[in-house]
Amino acid sequence: MTTAMPEALTAAIDPTLVALTVEEAARRLGVGRTTMFALIRTGEVPSIPIGRLRRVPAEALTEYVRRRMQESGFTPIAA
Repeated sequence: MTTAMPEALTAAIDPTLVALTVEEAARRLGVGRTTMFALIRTGEVPSIPIGRLRRVPAEALTEYVRRRMQESGFTPIAA
């Protein structure tokens, strides 16, 4: 027996989405909603208004993580 994935979970892992809700963006980063709003408020993660809604461009999360890795001096281990 197969069970369908909840719609919210499907949206959170859908790689085709180009604009995420704040909750989806937070889930992808592994942080809480409040932390995600703080990152948006400080400008560390950009967001855009779409109508009355606030959305985070999906690529903004990748850029944020890449920036944080560079700032921390992260060096990838060669395979």
